Amino acid sequence: MMVVEMFVVFSAALCAVVVGILYLGRSPATATHDASPGTSDPMSFLFDGVDLEHASHEAETTMQRSPDITDWQALKAGLNARFPGLPDEGDIQTVETLTLQAARPDDSAVLRLHREDDMTRVEIDDHVSVDASTKHVMQSLASELDTLRLAAIAAPYPIWLVDQNQSITWRNTAYDTLERAVHGTDNNEVPVVFDFTPIDMTGKSSVRVPVKMDRNGTTEWYNVTATQAGSTTVFHAVDINAVIQAEVAQRNFVQTLAKTFAQLSIGLAIFDRNGQLALFNPALLDLTSLPAEFLSARPDMLSFFDRLRDNRVMPEPKNYGSWRQEISAMINAASHGSYHETWNLDTGHTYRVSGRPHPDGAIAFLIEDITAEISLTRNFRAELELGQSLMDTFEDALVVFSSAGVLTFCNASYREMWKLDPDNSFADVTIVDCLQAWQEKCVPDPAWGDMRDFVMKLGERAMWDAEVLHHQHGPLRAQVSPIASGATVIRFSVTAPETARKDAELT
Repeated sequence: MMVVEMFVVFSAALCAVVVGILYLGRSPATATHDASPGTSDPMSFLFDGVDLEHASHEAETTMQRSPDITDWQALKAGLNARFPGLPDEGDIQTVETLTLQAARPDDSAVLRLHREDDMTRVEIDDHVSVDASTKHVMQSLASELDTLRLAAIAAPYPIWLVDQNQSITWRNTAYDTLERAVHGTDNNEVPVVFDFTPIDMTGKSSVRVPVKMDRNGTTEWYNVTATQAGSTTVFHAVDINAVIQAEVAQRNFVQTLAKTFAQLSIGLAIFDRNGQLALFNPALLDLTSLPAEFLSARPDMLSFFDRLRDNRVMPEPKNYGSWRQEISAMINAASHGSYHETWNLDTGHTYRVSGRPHPDGAIAFLIEDITAEISLTRNFRAELELGQSLMDTFEDALVVFSSAGVLTFCNASYREMWKLDPDNSFADVTIVDCLQAWQEKCVPDPAWGDMRDFVMKLGERAMWDAEVLHHQHGPLRAQVSPIASGATVIRFSVTAPETARKDAELT
């Protein structure tokens, strides 16, 4: 019984298969004849302006509609690949008749456009017995295929297809050109140009692949992108030699800067546009006592200055409540290049700190230890004050002129005798200025001109003196002496009447 049932089922299945084969095996001509005997009518469109008034069913299927375009634009989008040259919607009213031949040589279809009163009729005659809309779709796809094939083959960068067995099934002209440059041949037996495994693409949209050129032994770099399409993978390779060279140049430049900064005694901290520490040198570690681990973690500016305050490397803030506002103001000043401060620390050190803007929103802070410079300046100032105090104890009036004839020093007796105070003058006081004041308070004497010439004279000079008569202090002895660096000191001494008389008798 079971055998009989199986035979019946098998016979029924066999009959169904035979019927299906007979139905599917009908010739296209027969099928077309059954659907629509004879040659199919042309596809027809009737437009009122840009609005479609009527179209055959086959014609409707060719229009590529979307919400934001008119009916005429939908028609042009659907026919443009097969019949390029349809007028724009603004030119419809100006075209009375138009005949367009299909773009492909093997397509005999003709598009005819003509005006009917205020309406525009468009007809497509395929001259074939198959369904017109089917023919249009096939020809449009064929035209699009030619366009895509030309774009892929003529692309300036390598494109190739790989099957599931990792064999190249197609490649474009750029790939063949590169293969000849790499291996000297375009034979498929030669190893592939881009040597990488699928695991290199795991989790990545692209991968950088080096290619060694056979013609000159150099290495070129490409960025390879993979796109999966079923069992086929499409690869695109883009030349990134310029990018690689720029990265190498940037890396070498950064290394050169790092080596240069490492030799500086000035601490350097550069923060990027996001406010994070991007670069620092060893001097910064020595000056701030901050741990290298902290700086290597790329702290932001607020954390950096907070740590400086904790290490007592910044002046103690007067008000901790406004500490953040002060730091923000300092960062804002540095971004405009106007931050210059001197930090006097509790440790006795003095730091000069300046902030400067850098390209792309970066900010650089420079920290320089000027403790020795400040100490030297203070010692020098103390010595000057000591010398000034010592000279002020002299009763004689002393004045010193540089080799250029500019007054550089005078004591209290000089200010009292001549009623002059050079420190209150904004401009330099010269020997000429002093001579005018001296001559106003003294009897005319040729010694004044000799003093001027002596102060401005270069070369060997010998000390000399002269007697002048002051209107208030009486006779004065002016002793003119050369000193170091071409300077001249003039000493005015009040001569007592008896001393003056004895000197006159001896003379």
